[in-house]
Amino acid sequence: MFVLIPLFPLLGAAVNGLIGIRGFSRRAVGATAVGAAGMSFAAAVAAFVGLLRSAEPAIVKTLFTWLPPSLVRTASGSLASLRVDLSFHYDSLAAVMTLVVTGVGLLIHIYSLGYMAHDKSYARYFSYLNLFTFAMLILVLGANLGVMFIGWEGVGLCSYLLIGFWFRKDSASNAGKKAFITNRVGDFGFLLGTGLLVYALGTIDIAGIAAAVEGGALAKGTATAAALLLFLGATGKSAQIPLYTWLPDAMEGPTPVSALIHAATMVTAGVYMVARLHVLFSFSGTALTVVALTGAITAVYAATMAFVQTDIKRVLAYSTISQIGFMFIGLGVGAYAAGIFHLMTHAFFKSLLFLAAGSVIHALSGEQDMRRMGGLRARIPRTYRVFLIGALAISGFPGLSGFFSKDEILASAFASGQYLVWALGLAGAAMTAFYMFRLIFMTFFGEERFTEKAGEPVHESPPVMLVPLQVLAVLAVIGGYIGLPRLLGGRAWFTRFLERTTGAHEAGLAPGTEALLMAASVAAALGAIYAAYVIYVKKRGEPARRFAERCRALYQTVLRKYYVDEFYGKVFVGGVFAAGRIADWIDRRVIDGLVDGTAGVARRVSRLAILFDERAVDGAVNGVGKAHLAASSVLRRLQTGHIYNYALAVMLGVALVITIAVAVF
Repeated sequence: MFVLIPLFPLLGAAVNGLIGIRGFSRRAVGATAVGAAGMSFAAAVAAFVGLLRSAEPAIVKTLFTWLPPSLVRTASGSLASLRVDLSFHYDSLAAVMTLVVTGVGLLIHIYSLGYMAHDKSYARYFSYLNLFTFAMLILVLGANLGVMFIGWEGVGLCSYLLIGFWFRKDSASNAGKKAFITNRVGDFGFLLGTGLLVYALGTIDIAGIAAAVEGGALAKGTATAAALLLFLGATGKSAQIPLYTWLPDAMEGPTPVSALIHAATMVTAGVYMVARLHVLFSFSGTALTVVALTGAITAVYAATMAFVQTDIKRVLAYSTISQIGFMFIGLGVGAYAAGIFHLMTHAFFKSLLFLAAGSVIHALSGEQDMRRMGGLRARIPRTYRVFLIGALAISGFPGLSGFFSKDEILASAFASGQYLVWALGLAGAAMTAFYMFRLIFMTFFGEERFTEKAGEPVHESPPVMLVPLQVLAVLAVIGGYIGLPRLLGGRAWFTRFLERTTGAHEAGLAPGTEALLMAASVAAALGAIYAAYVIYVKKRGEPARRFAERCRALYQTVLRKYYVDEFYGKVFVGGVFAAGRIADWIDRRVIDGLVDGTAGVARRVSRLAILFDERAVDGAVNGVGKAHLAASSVLRRLQTGHIYNYALAVMLGVALVITIAVAVF
């Protein structure tokens, strides 16, 4: 069944893209797209049930040989047979990812029926959405780095198409290009890492890499280099330092696209890749430390920028960057199951938050600035309730899904002895609670600051949009209980299920220590929520305004995203343009100069050759001809044809001979 999971979205994309875009009604287009997503989800559920019943921990299905076996010389000097099959691999990790991608993706498809109902490019949108799902599923199911890279590039292409969906807007087309180009930088690292593994081991099969590492066939330095290069690719796809700048601009796409990219598909690709290659990263050790520190720093760094954003979707965008950082913290401390657990719960509450933000924007006829909202909880109460659930879940409120997954990551970081990572993670958790409830209070509380457009009063979203929100809200509440820790009476089923693939990882904390850490994270979250309430409800944002005025330089620095975009623009983009100008100068002045100079010399030489040809060669030839003509003209006078002339000549000759003879003798 798992081989069918990516097939249905591909068929949906093909049907809508080739036929539906011209010949289908909107209802037929929507039914095709949602039906394809629904069948893919059904296949994922069936495959998951089959895996639970199977005695085998993993299943591999080879469709055909992509690249036939060829001999390659490895770093050790030995010959290896490199063969690349188009094959799929299904285990507990792939099962979780396929359920998340297809399940959340299905809800986003349904939501899109209402959100995109009046868009002119309805069929094109759903074709892209199905294609995006297909590419992510190929990435998840790929049994080797070659197949994984097909999906890896596929989600990059689809992100470009969907972020720039409204391509007639310059901001949207520029955002699509920025996402595409930034990801190419990371993808270059992915390719280099893959090439290094081929050079070192002669294989890109994931199971083969794991077996080689466990068998001692890979040097630790080479493993570290390959893992860090692959992680560079992960920072691009998952928007971590230094390749995170594309993701906030990705808000130019339709809101359901933001939910799909930020919750269930593209940004989780890097997290999945590190978890899938956990044997390589664990063997390196150094690479894992880099992963943990990158995630911790990104979690705090992105949270600071969410503090000052006024666009409701951009707050959630920086929140995504921060939450992906938490996932990398879990992976970096060796708690792979905890990182994937947070990936799953994040898919629930973050897609809920984005889609709820879309409901707010829909209610306000396109308004996204929180400064022009306020008081909406009375106007759109259903959206408010699901938004509040999502905000509580991401803040780590006790009993909701985010509480369990985030707490497991922080506990694992503390148990691993990486106290700096734990402290940064705890700070990031508190900051998350603060900026999320800043969003809640600015949007739904206080006086109404919006202006109702004529004929478009503030209105609740239709059921086709609200029902997916309610389903996601339920998942955001109960989704964490499948990983309920033993401290709270659970059996950590999710962790044990994932550890069939990722290996066991025990936090090793005493129950008392674990309880204290849990209490600290809860206190941090509740304290931050209360601080946001005091500042934005009781004091109506006055402390925040005073801080912005007193610390204008700091505020502007954070508001301008630490000027990283400007720095990248001047150093990298400007550097590319400068290099282009230098290359143009070299081309015009040096290369063209050499070519033109050579041509000038050739012209001068050719003139000399022409002169020599005309004056010397032709002169000699013509001179011979003229001499011949002159001689012939003289001789012609002697050949008159008259006998008396010839007789006279004979007589003169005879006389001349006699004269000479007399003179001589």
